[in-house]
Amino acid sequence: MLAQQRQQTIVDLVRQDGAVRVSELVRRFGVSDMTIRRDLELLADRGLVVKVHGGATAPGPGSTEEPGFLAKSVVQRREKEAIAHGAAAMVRPGMAIALSAGTTTWTLAHRLIHTPDLTIVTNSLRVADVFHRLGRSDQTVVLTGGVRTPSDALVGPVAVTTVRSLNVDLLMLGVHGMSAHAGFTTPNLMEAETNRALVAAAGRLVVLADATKWGIVGISTIARLDDADALITDSALDPSARRILADRVGELIVTEPHAAADAAEVAEAATPPRAEAGSGPAKTP
Repeated sequence: MLAQQRQQTIVDLVRQDGAVRVSELVRRFGVSDMTIRRDLELLADRGLVVKVHGGATAPGPGSTEEPGFLAKSVVQRREKEAIAHGAAAMVRPGMAIALSAGTTTWTLAHRLIHTPDLTIVTNSLRVADVFHRLGRSDQTVVLTGGVRTPSDALVGPVAVTTVRSLNVDLLMLGVHGMSAHAGFTTPNLMEAETNRALVAAAGRLVVLADATKWGIVGISTIARLDDADALITDSALDPSARRILADRVGELIVTEPHAAADAAEVAEAATPPRAEAGSGPAKTP
């Protein structure tokens, strides 16, 4: 296959799936890792893709445009793994917790599969599957039902009705964006309604959002910054954003991504990685 044909196929795959991974393209085309990376560089220079760690995504989302799960899963993987590590420290055996849909909560799910005596409420098929595959008898998973979104969330009246009948100790909420004026937002109106029901059902709200989410505004607000009992993010967060969030949320927890962490490998192994020295979250002063 000629380079031009290969690059056009890559563009078609990005448009179809929302994202591609270098490792998958190497296998598909039978070329070297370096060749694929050069292809992605050329396509990024032309504005046809956006290069991210380990692959590329489609460019230009707007306030109502929702990336697919694969597109989001290849972005900020190390940051999400660090955030998940900090979030897992808040979960204790015997808790009833809710995990919203999203790749950060999906990463957290892999950290929780060996925590005993958990009840997990989720509107995410991906999150539910993480627990289902292990099949622990001391973990109960409640899947809300509902209409499936591009990011594999279950939303709509069925999901909302289910959630409103439940009470959980803790909600781990993934968001599309966060800002000082709009709060925590999503590009999907029905997902916002479902997430608001999850917030109302929870004793505590913990938002999981990497630094790239700051300044992004989806069309619908899930919760105000002040509603969050805690926000877990990463150390790339802008200092001015840190000051705003530290003043508004109950507790701001800033994690440090590890160079060796790879959320994709964690997901494929379906087992939580071993804790590393100094890998805990660092609270802001």
